[in-house]
This record gives sequence, structure tokens and C-alpha cells, in this order.
Amino acid sequence: MSGNPAGAGEGAAYTYRPSLMGSASEFRLTDEGIEWTAGRRAGRIAFREVRRVRMSFRPVSMQTQRYLTELWADGAPKLEIVSSSWKSMVEQERQDQSYSAFVAQLHRRLMHEATPVRFEQGSNQLLYWPGLIVFVGVALGLALLVVRALQYGSMSGAAFIGGFLVLLLWQGGGFFRRNRPGLYRPDALPAELMPRA
Repeated sequence: MSGNPAGAGEGAAYTYRPSLMGSASEFRLTDEGIEWTAGRRAGRIAFREVRRVRMSFRPVSMQTQRYLTELWADGAPKLEIVSSSWKSMVEQERQDQSYSAFVAQLHRRLMHEATPVRFEQGSNQLLYWPGLIVFVGVALGLALLVVRALQYGSMSGAAFIGGFLVLLLWQGGGFFRRNRPGLYRPDALPAELMPRA
């Protein structure tokens, strides 16, 4: 499935399939706002009605490089724009270029509106900080197990737990580093929350 339908200007349209069996979600930027379709639901949101935008990094088991932009507006459901699309039963297709172009164009359009928009990055603070505490606790616990295994001379046990600890730090550490809560400017999108070219 194409992330940018034919005939649309650069970054003016974006399409992705949020689930294998479901309909595609489509977004199109017009002069006045955003036209969207998600299955049987559809609507229009004027740029002046947008109140909040959040960018985050949301990997899933079949797509470790997955980004999400959420948009809240007056009188409309929350819109979710995801950087990958279901392609088959076991594969999600990355749409890095078309996603990045659309998100950048969306921010350019929102910048020109007089209505104040709150631009947030990362996870919700109520979920992020408790999650980070649990992550650090688990990592310290695994490090302690590696030390104990070495003290008892179990090299294979220490290697196994150490490998798991490295994987946890690599995956979980990257997630928490990218998703630290904060604010950003619409003319300076957070590089860690955009797919790499």
C-alpha cells in the first residue's frame, strides 16, 4: 500500500493500514485542515480546531522502528498517524519517507494558525516515570543475578542472564530515551521521533 497516493502534493496525503483485516486510514491536508477516513468513519478537522499534537516512538513485535503522531482537536476523535502499515500476516511495511513528509507538512500548516497548539513529545508522564522506575529495577535485578552467578562460578548462567540484560538495555533503554516526556517546537521536530532517512 502506498503511503502517498498519486496526484497528492509532497506530504499532503498519507495512508496506512492499522491492522491486517481492517480498512486503511487515510489523511489529506487541505487549505483549511485535515480530511480523514478510518474505515466507515470520516471527518474534517480545521487547523484552528487542533489543540494538541504528540509524537512518540512505539515499536511493536513485528516492527521495531515504528513512530506515532497523535492529534487532538475540538469536537473530533483522536487521530493516530503511524509510520508503518500492515502488509501481510507476518509483516509490517515501513513508510518512513511518506510518513516523515506528511508529519512535517502537518506541522508547517499548524505553525501558521493563530490558535495555540501544544506540541508534546514522548510518552504520557503518568506512564513514563513509573515505567522507567520498573525498567531500572529490573535491570539492576538482572545485573545482581549476573554477579551472583559469577560468584558461584556459573559462567553459562552469567552469560545467559548477561545476554538478556544487554538486550533489555538496548531495547528498553532506546524506548525510554526516545520517549522522555517534553515539549517541542513545530519548526524543530524531535529527530529521535522521526524515521531516519
